[in-house]
Amino acid sequence: MNIAVSPSAEGASARAQVQWGRRWESELGLTDHAELSEFFRKSYGPTGAFNAQPFQGSRSWAGARPELRVIGHDARGVAAHLGLLRRFIKVGGVDLLVAELGLYAVRPDLEGLGISHAMRVMYPILQDLGVPFGFGTVRSALEKHMTRLVERQGLATLMHGIRVRSTQPDVYPNLSPTRIEDVVVVVFPVGSSISEWPAGTVIDRNGPEL
Repeated sequence: MNIAVSPSAEGASARAQVQWGRRWESELGLTDHAELSEFFRKSYGPTGAFNAQPFQGSRSWAGARPELRVIGHDARGVAAHLGLLRRFIKVGGVDLLVAELGLYAVRPDLEGLGISHAMRVMYPILQDLGVPFGFGTVRSALEKHMTRLVERQGLATLMHGIRVRSTQPDVYPNLSPTRIEDVVVVVFPVGSSISEWPAGTVIDRNGPEL
């Protein structure tokens, strides 16, 4: 789950000014992509220059391209973003339909507009799509952040000791076309209970990370 976290905490007045909307990918025009790519460069840049590199020009995605986006706007433009892509992954060899969630970011000048708020906007959409689970992965460094924002609020379950295989977003002559990472898996039960998540210590995305 590509995620950029604002370092500070947001007040209620700023949160109230953010208006959320749902956009299918085919509804976005060139101006939308340019605005989003600038937003991602500014949001991901403070976490490291490498993290902002995919968003050069008017590219508004990093790996896999989302099919649906929840976008928050305020008077200054894009304030927050969360992307969704339905796909089949393999969990311990079992094919499973999920809505992968990623491309989460909040504009750096906002404080505390957490992923839990974005998920409350996204959750009814997941239910409308009829998927059994929302799915994402985060690096270990963000485990405490995600525990506070989604697990303690009952929105998701964090899973450890799982390796995730993904393809590279592009093919490079000096790199393997796939990569395997030890990450924290985040599962959002939607149409199924968490007890129905298949057992397994390896997940294959069969594609690039969102």
